[in-house]
Amino acid sequence: MTVHSQGAAPSAPQDAPPPSAGRPKTPPAAAGRTSGSPRRARASLPSGWLPYALVAPAVLALAGLLLYPLFKNILLSFQQVNKIELIQRKAPFVGLDNYTALLGDSRFWTVVVRSFVFTAANVALIMVLGSLIGILLNRLGKTMRLVLSLALVMAWAMPIVASVTVFQWLFDEQFGVVNWLMRTLGFAGYEQHNWFETGFSTLVIITILVVWGSIPFVALNMYAGLTTVGAELYEAARMDGANGWQTFWKVVFPNLKPFFLVTTFLEVIWVFKAFTQVYAMRAGGPDRASETLPVFAYIEGQSQQHYGLAAAISVLTILMLLVVMSFYFRLILKQEEEQ
Repeated sequence: MTVHSQGAAPSAPQDAPPPSAGRPKTPPAAAGRTSGSPRRARASLPSGWLPYALVAPAVLALAGLLLYPLFKNILLSFQQVNKIELIQRKAPFVGLDNYTALLGDSRFWTVVVRSFVFTAANVALIMVLGSLIGILLNRLGKTMRLVLSLALVMAWAMPIVASVTVFQWLFDEQFGVVNWLMRTLGFAGYEQHNWFETGFSTLVIITILVVWGSIPFVALNMYAGLTTVGAELYEAARMDGANGWQTFWKVVFPNLKPFFLVTTFLEVIWVFKAFTQVYAMRAGGPDRASETLPVFAYIEGQSQQHYGLAAAISVLTILMLLVVMSFYFRLILKQEEEQ
């Protein structure tokens, strides 16, 4: 008779595998590799000379295309290079004579004042009209927005010389559309009226051309910026009883202040150095009364063959532009600190 004790458990069969046989143990080395794999997958940042080596080609290209010509231009501004020196292949150093001659020339200061007034008028018109058209784009439906956007892109993409030719035809003395339109509206004195008779009227036409060609950039960027302003802000302004101007000043402008600063900064640079529109329209005429600083430098250098004097004009132009831009740099840096 077989006797079973109450506290004893039945023994396992002899051929049964041990409990750990179905679960293979992970070797310590494998466990170490598994825990270290995420560190190996993370790409390490380049260090030492490698970042400089990657940037070096771009820096050398910029130095060759920009810094070297700038250095040669500054060097030329301290030399006397006229037609005789060009034929004799001589370039004597004259120190600051070119600069003193310019700073003592009343014609130079007339061109400086004209350039700043021309730039201020153009930038103001471009920013105001471009912002208004950008707001209009934001209010229009899809079809009209597409039509207006295409018209803006076509105006923006037109080559400058082609647009100058169109404006010369529009304001032509004999066959111009503007003279015909003024006569059709009943205005007297527009039989073969010369719109390019004075420097002021020539600059007004050039201003219309520059503003027409620059508005698309501001308008399209303004529309892109308006799409980032939340609709709840407009709704809150309407609930507070704000009109259109108050909504723009209290809602749109604070949110798009970086856009206005950067765009104005770019427009000042582009308009101040505008050359093709002014020169192609009337070559700075009549009687050099519509010259701006870039055109003044070109005519002194290429037409009058005063190359050292022209180099000094260009250096002074760069310095003036840097002084003006320093104020915008400070505004932009202040805006970044506030954010």
